[in-house]
Amino acid sequence: MGLFERLLTVWVALGIVAGVGLGALFPGLFQAIAGLEIANVNLVVAVFIWVMIYPMMVNVDFASLRDVGRRPKGLCITLVVNWLIKPFTMAALGVLFFDVLFAGLVEPADARQYIAGMILLGVAPCTAMVFVWSQLVRGDPNYTLVQVSINDIIMVFAFAPLAALLLGITDVIVPWETLLLSVVLYVVTPLVAGYLTRRLLDGDGDPDRVAGFTARIKPFAIAGLIATVVLLFGFQAEKILSQPGVIVLIAVPLLIQSYGIFALAYAWAYAWRVPFETAAPAALIGTSNFFELAVAVAISLFGLDSGAALATVVGVLVEVPVMLSLVAVANRTRDRFPAAASVPS
Repeated sequence: MGLFERLLTVWVALGIVAGVGLGALFPGLFQAIAGLEIANVNLVVAVFIWVMIYPMMVNVDFASLRDVGRRPKGLCITLVVNWLIKPFTMAALGVLFFDVLFAGLVEPADARQYIAGMILLGVAPCTAMVFVWSQLVRGDPNYTLVQVSINDIIMVFAFAPLAALLLGITDVIVPWETLLLSVVLYVVTPLVAGYLTRRLLDGDGDPDRVAGFTARIKPFAIAGLIATVVLLFGFQAEKILSQPGVIVLIAVPLLIQSYGIFALAYAWAYAWRVPFETAAPAALIGTSNFFELAVAVAISLFGLDSGAALATVVGVLVEVPVMLSLVAVANRTRDRFPAAASVPS
């Protein structure tokens, strides 16, 4: 785990401070950037987010799908948690906190936006940072690759319908064409580009070329993330300065969701006697979010200065320290799980 990944929370925090400060000092600049849109897609933010997503898509190896039947329990846990549990618990927590518990603290229109942002986080399972979390618990890298590859394929077809369903249930009107355009822009296109890049790099049979290429471009992905955070908080500067407590309000249900989902997946793996090398990454994949996609879709659907976009960026701030704490929990409980050699495949 390199310097950028270890200090990601620090970079995001600094990006938030810089964004709020610049937004307060130069509101006209951010208004001009906000106007650079085509079909509800902000061109500047789209470039930054694509720079974030492309490097992680190079890591997706569709050839790994031939191993889909190896140790199916871990894959089952990941898919059930990601697609049948997590999106619905996130939506439920959003409604519980912002429609009930925090109802007197935020305006109803803002509450709808925060719930929408949380839902977009909940329906976007992680793709990139999963490899970091798996490495930190010394998980099976090949099996992690299988899980991520299958999740990405499912996301191409399931993200838009599931997001539209949950947003509709919570009374948020969703323009289908914008949602589908977001999936094409931020999932399908970088996934195809990553596949073609990987095929090109793998052409001479040297697997180290892919690892070397992704290592070289990884700093650009982090830079794109921080630049996006600066822009988002610059657009939100006036709202944040007038209501600083809103960041804390959004973080509370996100924290409950993260620790709750991990506990569920990890306990399931323990009860099912899944080897630690598979169990820990499966639980961490189910907990982590593809926040880059959630941010991009929130911007496209609701706008750069929306509460939904703010909620997805708070997800970035919360995720890294939470995931590092869960990595620590997993490593401390490693000896309570069977070793891979002692469990039939």
